[in-house]
Amino acid sequence: MTESDDAVDVDRWREDLESKRAEKDEFFAEHPQSPIPPEEREAFSGLDYFNPDPDYRVTATAAVHDDPEVVLMDTTAGREMRYLRTATLAFKLTRDDPDLEDGSFELAAYRLESPNDEPYFVPFRDKTTGQQTYQGGRYMELAADRDLETGDAIVLDFNLAYTPFCAYSETFDCPLPPEENWLEIAIPAGERFESN
Repeated sequence: MTESDDAVDVDRWREDLESKRAEKDEFFAEHPQSPIPPEEREAFSGLDYFNPDPDYRVTATAAVHDDPEVVLMDTTAGREMRYLRTATLAFKLTRDDPDLEDGSFELAAYRLESPNDEPYFVPFRDKTTGQQTYQGGRYMELAADRDLETGDAIVLDFNLAYTPFCAYSETFDCPLPPEENWLEIAIPAGERFESN
C-alpha cells in the first residue's frame, strides 16, 4: 500500500520535503488563492517550520470502520461540519514523553460525506498547539492508492503537518480537531505558527 520507513532514503526524503516547503512558500507569496491577505504578501518571507525529523515519519496500522460514524466538527466560524470517521490509525513514537507508558497512539482519519475519492483527513492537536503551532490545531492529508483495509500500513509523516488557512485570514472557515485526536505529547514536526 505504501512504502515502509525502512525503504526510505533519508537524504532523498529530506530533499523532497524541502522542495515541497519551497513550493508552498511560493504559493503563499504569489498565488491569487493564497490565504495571506494581498496587502501582506510583499512582506511574507516564508512559513516557519520545525527542522525535518525522520523520527516523526512513522508507519501506522489502519483499522477501518465498515459502518463509519458521523462526527460533527466545530469550525473556527462557529459552524459544524459533518465528517465520517472512516479509520483509526495506530502508531508508535520512539521520541515520546518518558511519563507515557509505551509510546502507542491513535488518530482517527475522516472523510467528508461525499462520493468523491478525497484523501483521508487527519486533524490533530498536540502539546505544541497554541504555543509553537496554531491554536486551532494542524492537519494532515493521507492519499492512499486505494481505500484502506483493516491491517493496512500507511505512512504518517508529521513533517507534512500543516496549519489551516484560517490561521492567516478570517475569510476561511476551518474544522477544529475533535477531542479524540488530541495527542498528549508534543509533535515538534511540520509547520510552526506564532500568532501575532
